[in-house]
Amino acid sequence: MLKEFKQFLLRGNVVDLAVGVVIGAAFGAIVNALVFDLVTPFISAVARVPDLGGLIFTLNGTEIKYGHFVNTVISFVLVAATIFFFVVKPMNMLVGRARKGPPTDPTTKKCAECLSEIPLAAKRCSHCAQPQV
Repeated sequence: MLKEFKQFLLRGNVVDLAVGVVIGAAFGAIVNALVFDLVTPFISAVARVPDLGGLIFTLNGTEIKYGHFVNTVISFVLVAATIFFFVVKPMNMLVGRARKGPPTDPTTKKCAECLSEIPLAAKRCSHCAQPQV
């Protein structure tokens, strides 16, 4: 049982997934720092609001703090844009280059009687001599 567990853990998919999660968490921390330390202060300076994280409004005596949410939305948009432009688009280009054009038309068909491969233009099967439709 321990041997199977070890095999499971050392499989490429599990290790790759673990590395991806750790790298993703580190990247998220970098983007959050970028948003909280650079982007939102810049937006705050342009919009003349001292701190986006401190934005609140009062509804029936209750303070609703939406500034942190705004920071988180900006963070999400930056992460999504980064992943799209630096991972998805390049991968789509690589996959597109790997395909060398449209697939070629088939040149053979299967005989209905013996299921062997015969040319499309054949009128009889060369293996079983059955007429082809």
